[in-house]
Amino acid sequence: MNIPKIVGYRRENGRVGVRNHVIILPLDDLSNAACEAVANNIKGTLALPHAYGRLQFGEDLELFFRTIIGTGANPNIAAAVVIGIEPEWTQKIVDGIALTGKPVQGFSIERSGDIATIAEASRAAKQYVQWASELQRTECTLDELYVSVKCGESDTTSGLASNPTVGNAIDKLVNMGATTCFGETSEITGAELVCKERAATPEIGEEFMRVWNAYNDTIVKFKTDDLSGSQPTKGNIRGGLTTIEEKAFGNLQKIGKTSRYLGVLKPAEAPKGKGLWYMDTSSAAAEAVTLWAASGAVVHLFPTGQGNIIGNPILPVIKLSANPLTCRTMSEHIDLDVSAILRGEITLDQAGDKLLEMIVRTANGRLTAAEALGHREFVLTKLYVSA
Repeated sequence: MNIPKIVGYRRENGRVGVRNHVIILPLDDLSNAACEAVANNIKGTLALPHAYGRLQFGEDLELFFRTIIGTGANPNIAAAVVIGIEPEWTQKIVDGIALTGKPVQGFSIERSGDIATIAEASRAAKQYVQWASELQRTECTLDELYVSVKCGESDTTSGLASNPTVGNAIDKLVNMGATTCFGETSEITGAELVCKERAATPEIGEEFMRVWNAYNDTIVKFKTDDLSGSQPTKGNIRGGLTTIEEKAFGNLQKIGKTSRYLGVLKPAEAPKGKGLWYMDTSSAAAEAVTLWAASGAVVHLFPTGQGNIIGNPILPVIKLSANPLTCRTMSEHIDLDVSAILRGEITLDQAGDKLLEMIVRTANGRLTAAEALGHREFVLTKLYVSA
């Protein structure tokens, strides 16, 4: 197989990134202002404010650390400055990111105050951003990338064309030896038994069902007896989907026809090797894409029917649609128009090749529509109420 070449950033641990960000990463909500001040002082850096990081515990705390450390460890990150209110948890984030070998420093606000912390962190950020500006892209191959997938604002065209286009590309990426991942636990409802059968082994299928059942039990116990009012969404219904089952079978088109997933990952957990993986994620776009970025994905494929506009600060989101109305009225959000499939003008296989070409262009530096428009949605998943 002829594997396309790309030019990417090979990081200290050997992973390949397609962006070269220097991030200012807050440990907690109290540190957002200091991080944003540093990013304002030092041009070319990127602050990632968020709402959590205080009084979390148990599995919720583990997910928080996994998400924040994973964000800093992502191959699209060249270097990171971490700011927190207190030193111990700040250092925990720094130590986790440092395992990748990339430059990272941490600063705590307690006993220093904002002004001194911002000044010291700004000096570190300036050194990092100047260092990163001299890093050069090197020749790599497409199979070295980790690509995640999620759909949003699905409609009838999603299951018929744009999701199968992603599935076609995923099959080709897996055959090349790339790493890929899907999820959206709630949106598999109604097609969970089919998803179970797509596992590489019966044991992996049973693990998927355990995760799906745990989600379903949570809905019944704490929220309602079904997904009415949430799934399908109002946008899905407007686009012609009438049940979660319809949505689920269209959703599963994104994993292709031949690929089988090799394991079940916790939210924000990195895949344990190449191939296709399943991650337990929310179906909320910003949360899910944030989890995949934290797991190390460097390119994200996002088919949309009605026109979801999601982006991410560090993970380029490639948007494709087969809905002619969306491609016309929201053209600034669409990287790839595959509506020609529905007109019989191109085949699904040709559309998959066009999407692979768009991945290569994105990896080589082309800004996605979401990046050009400044969409930087960064939303952490929280499991429990705070202590």
